[in-house]
Amino acid sequence: MTGARPSSVTATAPAKVNLCLGVGPARPDGFHALATVYQAVGLLDRVTVRDADDVTVTVRAARDAAPATVAGVPTDEANIAVRAARLLAGHHGASRGAAIHIDKAIPVAGGLAGGSADAAAALLACDALWQLGTPWDELLSLAGQLGSDVPFALVGGTAVGSGRGEVVTPLICGGDYWWVVLESSVGLATPEVYRAFDVLAQSRSVPEPEVPAPLLEALRAQDVEKLGAALENDLQPAALHLRPELRSALELGGSRAPQVHGVLLSGSGPSCLFLCGSHADAVQLAAELDDAGHGPVAVAPGPVPGARLLPPEDV
Repeated sequence: MTGARPSSVTATAPAKVNLCLGVGPARPDGFHALATVYQAVGLLDRVTVRDADDVTVTVRAARDAAPATVAGVPTDEANIAVRAARLLAGHHGASRGAAIHIDKAIPVAGGLAGGSADAAAALLACDALWQLGTPWDELLSLAGQLGSDVPFALVGGTAVGSGRGEVVTPLICGGDYWWVVLESSVGLATPEVYRAFDVLAQSRSVPEPEVPAPLLEALRAQDVEKLGAALENDLQPAALHLRPELRSALELGGSRAPQVHGVLLSGSGPSCLFLCGSHADAVQLAAELDDAGHGPVAVAPGPVPGARLLPPEDV
């Protein structure tokens, strides 16, 4: 690549919601087969990387984010953004350093793939900082090595996820959707939810998962009401088994029809999602949830693009 090497680069990456999450039996590698439809929504983490001798990371809550947003985020080698930078450098056989700073708006352990967003943004930002010019298919491959949701954080939009979720096929569909995202002050660890899923599934045969046809038809028709009726999450019973108090928030949102077309937990939870008919409906529901004392709440549009570099003037 040509031109002066930048001293810093900033990238953003979005949270994801699962419009459906079908979970199959555990595979020999310990992962579960998944059939999901992802949608990227407008809660964005922002990752800035600067020249440094080694790879380090700092984290803070983004403006207007709850302080709990960064609770428990590692600031050492365990941080997935650090692992992303090291994986990218190793892929090129290079020894590179970067000071990574993350402004987090996506709640931790909330079923919204905030860590995956950070990894995707770090891959993109470090690739630009180090002027590596990594081909897109190689970035996607590296993302899949980091975690099941990281490839989608790069792709964004609306997409089908298969395998363990890392095989991403974009869906060509239009439409604008408004989500109310109710966060929780206490996260849920994804492995814990999958263990609960396995325990609850012991008494039945778990089929291979499939994306439901009505959900795909609703997306093609850009029909928010039908989409809301087709939302489903196989992990929701397990998450509610671990956190039964979440039912009250889901029931409150479900009682607000026709303004609210669908409710479900996001991924492994505990964030609650409410699909609304308009921005105004979403703002009204968010205010009601806030008034009811249900915790931090945000209004987010979807779909939005995946990880992207910010122009220098926007940093």
